[in-house]
Amino acid sequence: MKLIRTPLSIFFAALLMICTSSMTFADDMQGDSAQVAVAAVNLNSASAEELAEKLVGIGAARAELIVKYREDNGPFTSIEQLLEIKGVGAATLEKNRDRIQL
Repeated sequence: MKLIRTPLSIFFAALLMICTSSMTFADDMQGDSAQVAVAAVNLNSASAEELAEKLVGIGAARAELIVKYREDNGPFTSIEQLLEIKGVGAATLEKNRDRIQL
């Protein structure tokens, strides 16, 4: 009986390890796709509401300033132009760099 129990135990332990690692891999893949799914917002066409909703650290008032800057100065030609808007600093720009399109 012991001759059968030991190989059977090893088999089930190996099976459990394989199933656990594949479930972890599947969870990692879901996390990666969630990061890819971050919606980008176009600085040159988005409304203030869209900007406030999709950008981190940008509220309604700052989003209005972005739209006003765009209306006064024409379309954004670089993401770094956001630094010219009062209240938008380097940290906010870096948090949103992957979320912004021109």
